[in-house]
Amino acid sequence: MRPTQIYYEPGIDEYALGKELRSKFADLPWIPIDNHNNIEELRTKENSEFRNLKQLLILGTRKTHKYVENHKVSDYLVPYTSSGCTAMCLYCYLVCNYNKCSYLRLFVNREQMMERLIRNSNKSLKELTYEIGSNSDLVLENTITNNLPWTIENFLKSKKGRITFPSKFSMVDPLLPLDHQGRVIFRMSVNPESIIRDVEIGTSSLTNRIEALNKMAEAGYHVGILVAPVILVDNWKLLYSELFDRLEAELSEKMKKQMFIEVIFMTYSFVHRKINAEAFPDAKELYDAEKMTGRGMGKYCYRNDFRSEGELFVHDEIERRFGPGKILYIS
Repeated sequence: MRPTQIYYEPGIDEYALGKELRSKFADLPWIPIDNHNNIEELRTKENSEFRNLKQLLILGTRKTHKYVENHKVSDYLVPYTSSGCTAMCLYCYLVCNYNKCSYLRLFVNREQMMERLIRNSNKSLKELTYEIGSNSDLVLENTITNNLPWTIENFLKSKKGRITFPSKFSMVDPLLPLDHQGRVIFRMSVNPESIIRDVEIGTSSLTNRIEALNKMAEAGYHVGILVAPVILVDNWKLLYSELFDRLEAELSEKMKKQMFIEVIFMTYSFVHRKINAEAFPDAKELYDAEKMTGRGMGKYCYRNDFRSEGELFVHDEIERRFGPGKILYIS
């Protein structure tokens, strides 16, 4: 990513990462702000400016450090070094939280967050797994900050515990030589190639994602796949059948032997519809009045009959190719 402008809280210069980024992007316009959570001139932009907002970089410090219990791959969702993203996935759940201001925000107080993470891990009586990538894509962020090697190397100073993060990006080469000690779980999100192209705008291709999965498995990481989100477009059965065919054919034997699979169906919202209509007027319409129903607070999910059909199809297609026990959950 090469941002067009940087908005920053003045206190970032007190941190090593803040100084690094100040030097790295010294040639760009730097605009001081009081609070990364509320930048008035950006918040009041029109929805049509969404693409331009995604080219900005916001720097600050993370003030909220509350861990949230989770019962899927991880035990806790952990606020970490970034939120938002440069990608423009038309269904992105971060848009529900941040509306058009789901641009990439980097938090430079990583030492503070890591100290808390290690302290929490060491005091636990059992091995815990921490999801550090629930608010952003850390593989993308790493191309700007080099935070992932720093994170893995420093987290290993803890006595126990694991960290995990998902991605839609393939730039994993900086992670391959690291001595991760088997305490890092990497998960790659996949979708049919046409959905990646038309809906997951600005992310890595399916070909490159599969290559990254094989690289990470070869490097000894515990690696999983998110089939996420499943989108019931008109020809969805054909598309997802072709996706699973490609995974079966192109994933390495080492990857297939140890992988687990998460399946997540799409949730959409009124906010997405408004932004997408104005920022991407020619994009695929993801709202389907026949298949979707309200879920409260302006959100939509698939009706039970369509959802059940989708779950059964995906479950059977995965088991037919990869055997039983690979699916961790379907949500």
